[in-house]
Amino acid sequence: MFQILFRRPLMPLLALPLLLAPVPLPAQTADAPYDVNGRGFGRLQDAVDAIGEGEGTIRIAPGYHRDCAIQTAGRIAFVAAEPGRAIFDGVTCEGKAALVLRGAGAKVDGIVFQNMRVPDGNGAGIRLEKSDLEVANSMFRNSEEGILTADDPEATLTIDRSTFSRLGRCDRGLSCAHSVYTGIYGRVVVTHTRFEKGSGGHYLKTRAVQVDVNDNSFDDTQGNATNYMIDLPSGSVGRIVNNLFVQGRNKENHSAFIAVAAEERKNPSRGLAIAGNRASLSDGVSWPSVFVADWSGEPLAIGTNELGPRLTKFEKR
Repeated sequence: MFQILFRRPLMPLLALPLLLAPVPLPAQTADAPYDVNGRGFGRLQDAVDAIGEGEGTIRIAPGYHRDCAIQTAGRIAFVAAEPGRAIFDGVTCEGKAALVLRGAGAKVDGIVFQNMRVPDGNGAGIRLEKSDLEVANSMFRNSEEGILTADDPEATLTIDRSTFSRLGRCDRGLSCAHSVYTGIYGRVVVTHTRFEKGSGGHYLKTRAVQVDVNDNSFDDTQGNATNYMIDLPSGSVGRIVNNLFVQGRNKENHSAFIAVAAEERKNPSRGLAIAGNRASLSDGVSWPSVFVADWSGEPLAIGTNELGPRLTKFEKR
């Protein structure tokens, strides 16, 4: 197992500054924490409203920002002035997330989201309700959910060089939350990203029509009451390639790593490519598991994957 585990770094190198950066001081009040083209704002919502239906970038100062905002129009980039040191901590809008996005498009770069909790158990760093979103160099941690989306079959969610840690839950009689959970998006792309230490639910659950999950690590060795690494509950086409998976000991459901169409067959799954991945069970795990469990009944394109002991390549369910 250790050979499989350490042949590729478990954390994207560009995500390391998020963990190693000095603890920031609270956001300064003398200088505005949010900047749009040299104009300062004390509230994130005011900065968002200033961009309105146009396009603009909000530069976010280092510090703990107990603030949130709702984007209803325009295209906005939320960018940390110093990546990994702008931290949105524990405040949500509309009982949903720190950023509630339903404008014409958005980008999030270098921001940390943490401690998001709401009454319905879906407190997220980002709630994406429509349009394209690009997330890069960001961290989501210690919350009920990292990113949660509604449906937009014409849009794309892209996640790159980011980290999702200590997320998810399945308790209190509420619907489960997951590290990332998308509705029926047109395309979901996840690259060079680390998922770790899940606290319930799945690491990546998406109803996207098409997926591209490439060169990520799913490290469940310190997970607690977790389920699948990747769940495609409605089916999907595209590819899951070149990822590293390690299943931990504390599972609510250890029956599979990747699940296809476990809830419904709304999307086609014919030709879904799953290849070049490495998967293993962590030390102390004695049960067998299945790498890909399929309910779709369609021919998947499962290529060569490096599987550890007690792992079965494929099972039709």
